[in-house]
Amino acid sequence: MAEEPEVVKFQPYSKFPVCYKDMSFWMPSSFHENDLFESVREVAGDLVECVEKIDEFVHPRTNLMSRCYRISYRSLDRNLTNQEIDDLQQQVRDLAVKKLNVTLR
Repeated sequence: MAEEPEVVKFQPYSKFPVCYKDMSFWMPSSFHENDLFESVREVAGDLVECVEKIDEFVHPRTNLMSRCYRISYRSLDRNLTNQEIDDLQQQVRDLAVKKLNVTLR
């Protein structure tokens, strides 16, 4: 009996450019990555395509851990302006400080 080929569902993609913004911070011991992902989605909704950790650093003297995350913003139906993305990024940064107790770098 031959196996049925796997059906791949079409996923829409955007013809518009992506805008990358990085955010680095010192993290508390209570930090959970999923909380950051939820906070970014809370602010930017469907305009966020991806959030990924791109760097991690432990300070040699203080043993504090720092992480850098890259947030990819993109719309499916229009170009996003720099001002629009800068405003969203500032809201994300403010919420991360307030909700996640991180210290921005």
